[in-house]
Amino acid sequence: MANVQSALEWLESNEDAAFQRLCDWLRIPSVSTDPEFNAETRRAAEWAKDHLEASGLDVRLVETGAPDAPGHPIVLAESPGSGDGPHILFYGHYDVQPPDPIEGWRTGPFDPVIESVEGTSDRKVVARGACDDKGQVASFLEALRAWKEAGAEPAGGVRFTVLLEGEEESGSVNLEHFLETHAQNLSKCDVCVISDTAMLAPGRPAITYGVRGIAYTEVTLHASDQDLHSGSWGGKVPNPISELTKVLSKLWDGDRKIQIPGFYAAVREIEPVERTNWENLGVDAAASLRGIGLGPEANVGEAGYSFLEREWGRPTAEINGIWGGYTGAGAKTVIPTHASAKVSFRLVADQDPDDIRDKFFAWLESNTPEGCRWETTDLHGGPPATVSTDSEMLSTAASAIEKAAGVKPELIKTGGSIPVAGLLKSRLGLETIFMGFGLETDRVHSPNEEFRLSCFSLGARSHIMFIDALRG
Repeated sequence: MANVQSALEWLESNEDAAFQRLCDWLRIPSVSTDPEFNAETRRAAEWAKDHLEASGLDVRLVETGAPDAPGHPIVLAESPGSGDGPHILFYGHYDVQPPDPIEGWRTGPFDPVIESVEGTSDRKVVARGACDDKGQVASFLEALRAWKEAGAEPAGGVRFTVLLEGEEESGSVNLEHFLETHAQNLSKCDVCVISDTAMLAPGRPAITYGVRGIAYTEVTLHASDQDLHSGSWGGKVPNPISELTKVLSKLWDGDRKIQIPGFYAAVREIEPVERTNWENLGVDAAASLRGIGLGPEANVGEAGYSFLEREWGRPTAEINGIWGGYTGAGAKTVIPTHASAKVSFRLVADQDPDDIRDKFFAWLESNTPEGCRWETTDLHGGPPATVSTDSEMLSTAASAIEKAAGVKPELIKTGGSIPVAGLLKSRLGLETIFMGFGLETDRVHSPNEEFRLSCFSLGARSHIMFIDALRG
């Protein structure tokens, strides 16, 4: 009978091959938000399907969307299991962010290269999706492969449902419908496991017990029905760019507190014990800022909260993009007809993204510049998710990571959003355990995204140990 040691030995002896398999997946430009990449996004799904099938799981691609507006397929796999242990839902995503700006990449974003990590014996792969989320999902896939190659039943005999989404980076627009139509089967699962978060630092593994939600919008301020000569009309009519920036600048007061009425009404305050625990983690704010090219004076945010508290326990408002008028080479002196911005809000428990979106749009209307009108669009949203830190399953996951890393994982939160966690909780009553193996330095969503071989290996070993614990 296969045991955990044989699975670990197979993984170690095939580590380079596993890393090369990840590179094969990274070469597929599965940019879900851009229709130009639809065929490649499907190819990435098919790659994952083949990988899971080779590990002995029953796999199918589930189409999403409607005939006139098809979405990207969901990879759905099952391992029946033979024991009485828990049924685990593993969620990940195979789509990636657009690679822009292309000029920021040292090499092609979909031409993965393996480089040395300066000052260490470690290596890393550089490519779009290296960490978010192909690299982390691949560490789980290789754990399944290790158990299969060691002679065990699929997934070591543990009951797994694997759900790999192809639209996480473009708003998960079809996920809620998928969960509703497959609720009967998915509700048989006992807990969800996601690998899409980070550790505190190299050698400091962590389990994330809270992610923020998101409300993401696009707003356009319209004025004249044609572009205007700025000499003839400047100072006589509203300039949408100027007016838009004036309005958006009112989102915060001098203490960087958000000024939308009722915005903080549902916010769950940070518990005193959390403050103490986070402070004891010893996170070096100055070092984090230095890692992105900023000095300590850049440690700014909502007054009364620390660097870490502002990320893990407080909501934010951000302008993610703004445009209007002439932006080409040379001069063109116009007052444009309109100006637009993308505005997002990161939310904490117990805020509701629909409520925040509605409050924001109402606030815009109440601040409409004279002679102008708003056009507002809800791009997507997702609820926050905070889970219990004293559950038996979280303890099992923490023990697995400790055995794999030789270090007990810390309990942390993250400022990012994983909308499926909130959906699983609200729709199916499922809690989520975030077993993540990324690093703050992985340049997620930026050019030259990376994932270390040591993190990839730790993720695979941790999932092997987790499966072993679930075998009973």
